[in-house]
Amino acid sequence: MKGKYKVLIPLFILLSLFLSSAYLFLPTHFQSLDNRVRDFYFKFRGPQKASEDIVIVDIDERSIKELGQWPWERDKFARILNNLTASDAGIIGLDIVFSEADKTSPKRLAKKWGIDDKKMPDYDLILSQTVASTPTILGYVFDFDADNTNEAPQVPAIFVEKGKKDIEFLPLARGVLPNLQVIQDSAYSSGYMNNIPDESGIIRSVPLMIKYQEQLYPSLAFEMYRIATESTKVVATYSDAGIENVRVGKQVIPSDRFGRLYVNFRGPFRSYRYISAVDVFNNSVEGKLLEGKFVLIGTSAYGLMDLRSTPMDSVIAGVEVHANMIDNLLHDDMLRKPAWAEVADIGAIILISFIVIFIYSRFSLLVLSLVYVVSFFALMYANYYLLFTEYIIINSIFPLVSIFLSLVGTLGVNYFFETRQKDMIKGKFATKVSASVMEDILEHADSNALEGQEKEITVFFSDVRGFTNISEAMGDAKHLIKFMNEIMEPMTEIIIDEKGTVDKYIGDAIMAYWNAPLDVADHADKAVCASLRQLHKLKSLNDELRKNPEFANVTNMADSCNIPIVDIGIGLNSGVAIVGEMGSSMRSDYTVIGDTINLGSRLESLCKYYNSRLNISNFTKSQLKGKYIYRFLDLVTVKGKSEPIEIWQIHDFDRDEKEPIFYSSRAELLEELERYHEAIELYKSEKFADALVIFKELNNLEHKSNLKIYDIYIDRCEHYVDMPPENFNGVFEHTTKG
Repeated sequence: MKGKYKVLIPLFILLSLFLSSAYLFLPTHFQSLDNRVRDFYFKFRGPQKASEDIVIVDIDERSIKELGQWPWERDKFARILNNLTASDAGIIGLDIVFSEADKTSPKRLAKKWGIDDKKMPDYDLILSQTVASTPTILGYVFDFDADNTNEAPQVPAIFVEKGKKDIEFLPLARGVLPNLQVIQDSAYSSGYMNNIPDESGIIRSVPLMIKYQEQLYPSLAFEMYRIATESTKVVATYSDAGIENVRVGKQVIPSDRFGRLYVNFRGPFRSYRYISAVDVFNNSVEGKLLEGKFVLIGTSAYGLMDLRSTPMDSVIAGVEVHANMIDNLLHDDMLRKPAWAEVADIGAIILISFIVIFIYSRFSLLVLSLVYVVSFFALMYANYYLLFTEYIIINSIFPLVSIFLSLVGTLGVNYFFETRQKDMIKGKFATKVSASVMEDILEHADSNALEGQEKEITVFFSDVRGFTNISEAMGDAKHLIKFMNEIMEPMTEIIIDEKGTVDKYIGDAIMAYWNAPLDVADHADKAVCASLRQLHKLKSLNDELRKNPEFANVTNMADSCNIPIVDIGIGLNSGVAIVGEMGSSMRSDYTVIGDTINLGSRLESLCKYYNSRLNISNFTKSQLKGKYIYRFLDLVTVKGKSEPIEIWQIHDFDRDEKEPIFYSSRAELLEELERYHEAIELYKSEKFADALVIFKELNNLEHKSNLKIYDIYIDRCEHYVDMPPENFNGVFEHTTKG
């Protein structure tokens, strides 16, 4: 045994120093695992009863459908605030910022059109007067990326930093996005809406205050609570390690050293009472549901992009984070990470290492297995108990790692000092325990996974042509980003207007889809309409870009090459895809995957090959009900696929347009296409010489509507005339993506 202790003592010292150093100097490497273990505790605990004193008025999909696309006219919003006040709502918090003037205001429109505006209503003024006469607390947003000189809203309270050192611990904002001045000036108070996720993209804590221009400003939830408790002074007390606590009135709020409140989340999405905004607008809500309540107005609508991830749910409305925070403050059950937590964590690392190395080494393998399992779950339970009974956050991962590494080290030492039989048993046990621990970690890591579903969609891919030339000509990254934003914004608006969902921006490309997450009738037609509207938009968009002096280099480049400043190619495909929330608890996204998506991307890339701007598959064409001008392009197998598909080009809507896109007149185009499709039928019938005559005739047209397709079929026909094919089926194989 003496020889064993000569090895165990250095092992204990080395392990304690190693884990303590990792804890102090490499916290981020282990913080993610620790957070996920704590997330598991939340899920294991399950939902708890949320406060009935908190109500969320939801700008949901039904409200947007009935009251119109967001943002609404300000008089509508004023009516909602008045109805809430009439129902005796205690205090109203807005998880919304009104940073720009209402463009639909009659007074504003009258000025624009040169009409007498004296008797015209001013929607911004109406909302301002409503805010002044209702218990409304406005929301605003701090900017941590870009500097600006905007003034933050004033708060009618005193904020004091007691015992502050030279080091800043509170988040420092660089700018602020306030409400419109006429609205802001009428408010009694305001609070910022920022919910800052951690590195994994999950919101676990919320800063109680943010510092801006040497002043402290409260969050929306904190300010609502302060006003409700009639407190006029807030004191942030510092210690050497940072902020020790925040006092509001007589209540001491435990924060971490950065002034963050760790939220004790009540449950998943919709743990609180949700009332549709349209019901409040129509005054169809029972008054007792709102009387004396904390009312938060926010949105759960997917398209408004205010969705967040929490330990209890991968997707909840951002406004519900504020609700949980108010609930914690009301019941004083927020989670605490006290200043002594780090000392306790290091003490636990050292103590556990000692116990495992010096006490576990005395047990036989059979007893050690039982003791280890009991110790493991005892440690898990101790963390769980402290978290939800005492509301204290203690590091979970390092004590567990201490057990594991100490056990492995002990087993390693025993391997050299015990008999071969014991060595064999210890080895098997080490393998068993290692697999068990890893399986448990993996189980926790996957606990937030969400299953997808199969659904028929129409997928859209678009790409800006000549982006490399544009980027080189622009020369300035800042101007290039602004240039791309000028393109992406109107294109995105068209997609959304046609009820599409923008999935992602991939550099200079847009991916979107229809019929998910909500069902969209005639989704293939809506995708085609959005595509053609984008192509029509190019003319006015190019005119606007040409007028901007910041883009002069790109304009000169386009003129020298005799090409439009901006041109795009679009590919559409319809079919079944996997739709759903995909990713992990650290980061996830609602998206679509499958062969349908891949084919849509290939169709877009083939626009360059065929000199087309809108390619669709036969799967999409078969679903179209509207009238369009089609051109059959090819019967092909694309790279990676064996089944042939038809590729069709859509030139335009089949109607007498005043401003056609890329042809001189509808009649000329239809005449050209009729002759073209005659040649295609000859080609399919293996009458290559006859087809060749027509293709050459069309290729000589002065205003032909496609600059490449005739050359493509001329080359094929000439080849087949010289070398007649066997078993010709008209299928061309694309061996590249474009």
